[in-house]
Amino acid sequence: MFFKRAGRSKAPQRSVILALSLVVPSLFLSACMSSEKDIDLSKYVDQTEPADVLYNQGLANLNAGRLDEASKKFDAVDRQHPYSEWARKSMVMGAFADYRKGSYDDAISSAKRYLALYPSTDDAPYAQYIIGLSYYRQIKDVTQDQKEARQTLQTMQDLVTRWPTSEYVDDAKEKIRFANDQLAGKEMQIGRYYLERREYIAAVKRFRTVVENYSNTRHVEEALARLTESYYALGLTSEAQTAAAVLGTNYPDSPWYKDSYKLLQSNGLSPRENAGSWISKAGKLITGA
Repeated sequence: MFFKRAGRSKAPQRSVILALSLVVPSLFLSACMSSEKDIDLSKYVDQTEPADVLYNQGLANLNAGRLDEASKKFDAVDRQHPYSEWARKSMVMGAFADYRKGSYDDAISSAKRYLALYPSTDDAPYAQYIIGLSYYRQIKDVTQDQKEARQTLQTMQDLVTRWPTSEYVDDAKEKIRFANDQLAGKEMQIGRYYLERREYIAAVKRFRTVVENYSNTRHVEEALARLTESYYALGLTSEAQTAAAVLGTNYPDSPWYKDSYKLLQSNGLSPRENAGSWISKAGKLITGA
């Protein structure tokens, strides 16, 4: 005769379960009550302000010279009311505030973002102008790299091309002239360096760049005289004579022309233009500074 094994009594298990059912809720309630003190309920409250209010506060701060505060207000409009009309206006004004306080990289970034989102609005040329001004303000002396001058030139030229009737065009053209002068000055500085080292071919390349690409700058006059000197040193007398002739035609009273004339005369030569020379062709485009 077989007997079933006696099972364990279930009474103790029921006691444990009952005890846990009483303890767990109390622990949960306790945890909730203790964490309530650490919860910041303010984030659940709508803290946005009307877009026009924020925008006008930004303008007021801007006019008062509180540029950091102005930037914060314009950023708040864009953040709290994205893609609204006020956000659009705030974006370009925020770029201007950044420009005013010298945060040029931020100004460029904001203005470029504006142009990417709103390329056809009335404020688009202004955004482009802010980018150009931000590059312009960072242009360095000609002894240093002229990256910002090239960026100014490109940005302002795009402004003139895309928005030819814009109120910013006249000043953009002034900035273009300045940037061109800087770039020509950089070429002249390098050309003089090579000339002093008697690396005449390298020098000619730099001076030629000035005559061909920056013919409306003040550096053309010296560039032609340096070409006369470099070609003469290389024994290319025809090119030296042509450079001097073009210099005399465009700047007859220039001290640079007098020096070039004396240099040629020292070997019984005189300025004489060769119509087939690149210098003669480039000379027809010289307009002066």
